Amino acid sequence: MQQYTILEKTPLSGNASRMVVSAPLVARKAQAGQFIILRAGENSERIPLTIHDQDREKGTVSVVYQVVGAGTMELDTLNAGDRLHDFVGPLGRETATQGIKKACVVGGGVGCAIAFPVARKLHDQGSVVHSIIGFRSKDLVFMEKEFQSVSDKLMVMTDDGSYGSRGLVTQALEGLIKEGHQYDEVIAIGPLVMMKFVSQLTKKYGVKTTVSMNPIMVDGTGMCGGCRLTVGGQVKFACVDGPDFDGHQVDFDEVISRNRIYEEFEKREREEACFLLQQGEE
Repeated sequence: MQQYTILEKTPLSGNASRMVVSAPLVARKAQAGQFIILRAGENSERIPLTIHDQDREKGTVSVVYQVVGAGTMELDTLNAGDRLHDFVGPLGRETATQGIKKACVVGGGVGCAIAFPVARKLHDQGSVVHSIIGFRSKDLVFMEKEFQSVSDKLMVMTDDGSYGSRGLVTQALEGLIKEGHQYDEVIAIGPLVMMKFVSQLTKKYGVKTTVSMNPIMVDGTGMCGGCRLTVGGQVKFACVDGPDFDGHQVDFDEVISRNRIYEEFEKREREEACFLLQQGEE
């Protein structure tokens, strides 16, 4: 039986953290763009997380999560030396980068942790890589050095202008396009609203765009249908058909609406989890 021991846990910015997990079989086959589904305990919620990094020699897989609900709150109580009950993967399809000579990788918030291995894959295959990473404010910026190491050009954007340049990633991207940069592909990973507006912008300029979708997901095998979305008028499942899709074909409004269905339920679960954690500390 596999023992998925947490080897490292590193706080990042805001309420995000990175975990390095011992998972040799997953590490052996993991590729940029794929994801895993983990459970903190036997009765815990299944949490899908895109793979941030892997070390095949050491047999480790790194994931980045943000505390947003009861499931990630429980996960965050674990530390180095603790074991995860489940760590299943790699799932989904890897990000296709063959033939890309010049790309712009756009990451938003915690999505930057997912965008980084894609930028690195492009860099390692000899592509020209421009990266744009966006955050709400300076205190949430992370992975800047990692992106610098794999990018020919890097732009850091903050909503309030407290670090880097003030503005949205779409403004930075449009500026680069207007400067004359011709990209074979734009790869956007982050909040749904961000990916929606990046896709609208690139469609106007006729630039191929790939987005990584993260709708509600349960089993990761296409059986539950929870991660269904409409792409080009057809029903797709993010877990088996994706998570990467043509951003110009995704019905973002439908996905955003479906993701909001469980907001009230998640709020109650989060409040209950907070209460239980507080009780446990007393």
